[in-house]
Amino acid sequence: MSRTEAIRLLAAASAGLIMPLSLSATPETDKSTPMTPLPLKGNVNHSACRWCYGGIPLDELCVAAKEMGLKGIDLLNPPEWKTAIGHGLAVSMSFGSPLGITKGFNDPSLHKQLQKDYAELIPKAAEAGVKNVICFSGNRNGITEQAGLDNCARGLEASVKLAEKHGVILMMELLNSKVDHADYQCDHTPWGVQLAEKLGSPNFKLLYDIYHMQIMEGDVIATIRKYHPYIGHYHTGGVPGRHEIDESQELYYPAIIKAVLETGYKGFVAQEFIPAGKDPLASLRQGVSICDV
Repeated sequence: MSRTEAIRLLAAASAGLIMPLSLSATPETDKSTPMTPLPLKGNVNHSACRWCYGGIPLDELCVAAKEMGLKGIDLLNPPEWKTAIGHGLAVSMSFGSPLGITKGFNDPSLHKQLQKDYAELIPKAAEAGVKNVICFSGNRNGITEQAGLDNCARGLEASVKLAEKHGVILMMELLNSKVDHADYQCDHTPWGVQLAEKLGSPNFKLLYDIYHMQIMEGDVIATIRKYHPYIGHYHTGGVPGRHEIDESQELYYPAIIKAVLETGYKGFVAQEFIPAGKDPLASLRQGVSICDV
């Protein structure tokens, strides 16, 4: 199951449109796994993306995350905020417009709807203490790189000003267009940086997804060191396959997270791999341990 499909089902479930929720991408949890606190060093604010654990009820996931020592849950819809917050966890990244990944700010015909969506969402996020809200460029659909930049800057201007007013940060995610999100426009870090420079606001940042940018660019550590002032959030994932971030894949996450911390980063690092093992919570514990440098 793709991330887009998982998000669609999770959104429907959180709105009460489908019940129960069962995502085949996440195996049944082995409830015998002891959720004892991990001996974390305290240097990283750990989080996990909810959609990767769709087979686990959110309440149970929050209990396990809290017991492990995680500080947040990523990619929650507004109806789910209360559950995470009630468990003492931050909503480390909220979903944004229901238009999703493929329909974004690069399309002027969507600006009115997007601005309406974020005008409704941003004040609610601020009131709930949710600091980070995701947004997307959308697919190219024939739009040139420069036109996409200009369109995104114009479309985002009002939403970014509202985010400044409420102390919320809009985060545009960098995604690969090679494997998972064909034709997505914000698929290279320099493009996203140009957009951030055009907007010129501390309340607009990039969500640097390590998995996606390894596929598109490689040179992950050098890119982080060069562009870290524009990055407000990080996602993990094993390459290839987007599974566990252990020795089965090509990235060495301890060095990557160490480089992130050396930039002075104080935000969240959210695990966004799809567990391939029989116990997804054991895989999450392992991922958090690997990134705890």
